[in-house]
Order: sequence, then structure tokens, then C-alpha cells
Amino acid sequence: MALENPALIWVALAILAAIIEVSIPHFGVVFVSVGAVAAAVVSAIGFGLPAQIIVFIVALGLSLVLLRPRLVRRLGARGVPSRTDTLIGKQGVVTHNIDASLGGGRVTVGGEDWAARAATTLAVGTKIRVLKADGIVLEVTPI
Repeated sequence: MALENPALIWVALAILAAIIEVSIPHFGVVFVSVGAVAAAVVSAIGFGLPAQIIVFIVALGLSLVLLRPRLVRRLGARGVPSRTDTLIGKQGVVTHNIDASLGGGRVTVGGEDWAARAATTLAVGTKIRVLKADGIVLEVTPI
């Protein structure tokens, strides 16, 4: 059975791959779309199926090798910062004693109550600075 217009098949594959990429972003199916569009162009020019398949494979491979690293760098940003990331470097006060041996205590930073730990024991009322965060537990030091 001969295909009446193989270019349309390639275009349909490109659209299907784009829909899959948008629906389930694995960041790879989009390159199938690039290869399918290239194969559709070759088909529209009049080349046969072997040439279309070769162009599809070459375009897919080249786009994967040449475009993917650039897109990953551009789109691979850190993302949305956590609530604790904005607290690093801020000052606060100990509201429940922080016991260095047990590792637990509470602090208020920016008007919010947080679980905290420190390298040394800190008493209620001690002014602190947030060094880092481990999940929702702040690592603090006295100032």
C-alpha cells in the first residue's frame, strides 16, 4: 500500500510528538517533532521513503546533540525558591532554647516561627542569624 502523501504522516507525527512533550514534559520528545518536520520537507520536495527516514534520523540526532544542551542551560534554572531560602542571612531571636546536643529549638525570623538548630546551646532571647536551611529546619548562629 503506497501512501498518497507521506509528508502529512510526518506532520502528524510532529504534532503528536509536540502534544506528548507538552502533556508529559520529558524534554526529548520535542526532538522527534524536529526530525519529523525535516522529513516532511524532504517528502514534500519529492524524495522517497529511505531519504525521509535518513533525514528524520539525522535531524533528530543533530537537534538532540546541538539544541538540547542549550535548552537545558536556559530552561534548567533553579526553579521556585523555597520559603527557607529567603531567610538565609536574616536575623531573628530564639523563642525556645536550642540544645546543641539534642539539636532542637525554635526561633522567630521575619515574624514567623521556625524549627532551628545550632552548633552551640542558645537560650531564649538570643539574637541569631540564619546560616542555611535543611528542609524546614533553620541552621542558626548567635550574633
